[in-house]
Amino acid sequence: MDMVLNQASLKRDGVQDFVSLRATALVLAAYALFILGYFIATPEVTFEAWQGLFANLAMKVFTLAALVCMMIHTRIGLWQVLTDYIKCAKLRAILSFVLNLMAFAYVAVGLFVLWGV
Repeated sequence: MDMVLNQASLKRDGVQDFVSLRATALVLAAYALFILGYFIATPEVTFEAWQGLFANLAMKVFTLAALVCMMIHTRIGLWQVLTDYIKCAKLRAILSFVLNLMAFAYVAVGLFVLWGV
């Protein structure tokens, strides 16, 4: 239960980041392999076939999980890069805010596209 509470907090922990990166990478790899398998298994990918794939609730949930994992993976990676290479704390905070806002916006747009009318 502590791991779940730690994941929800805003505190940084090296072990937590390590585990989070590996877990999100596994989900993203599974999603990429599934999409690759779909392209290999489907002789002709048409709009109707693509629409049929994403009309399935399981595919929507899998895509949502991949979007959230992409955001988590990106946020941790950007935090590591920014803390390593941007020494000015004010600039680092601004860049971190803008890039995190973009990551949330990408997930929001993905949600509207995925679950939209």
